[in-house]
Amino acid sequence: MRLVVQRVRDCSVRVNSRIVGIIDNGLLAYLGIEKGDTSKDLDYLVKKLIGLRIFKDDRGLMNLSVKDINGSIMIISQFTICADTRKGNRPSYNNAENPDIAKNFYLNFIKKLEESGLNIQSGQFREEMEVLYINDGPVTILLDSAKIF
Repeated sequence: MRLVVQRVRDCSVRVNSRIVGIIDNGLLAYLGIEKGDTSKDLDYLVKKLIGLRIFKDDRGLMNLSVKDINGSIMIISQFTICADTRKGNRPSYNNAENPDIAKNFYLNFIKKLEESGLNIQSGQFREEMEVLYINDGPVTILLDSAKIF
């Protein structure tokens, strides 16, 4: 399971020209589900995302988490971050989980994030989306549960 996490000042997501989610100060996280991912991967990344200390403290150091600043999280399903680009120039998505299984992981990921008490917004699974945001910093962090377990 992979996450691309960006610290944002604001973020909105549109589907068919309609805004389906909007946040201000917080995190934009693109979630990719891979074959073989388990609830252990999901739990690890939920905890890591909420606790990731990438917001500035009063000394200007990245020492605070989204929870510490009472920020928001926008979660977007993004199978393309599961791409394997080692061979040729066309990415392979063979490692991406079957959409039916991936959707359950995505919905469970959102549900577990909501248990944090933070404002959680999301895009729509398997829809064409326009994601508009201001990356603050810029700060972009890659998290991959396969590198932990």
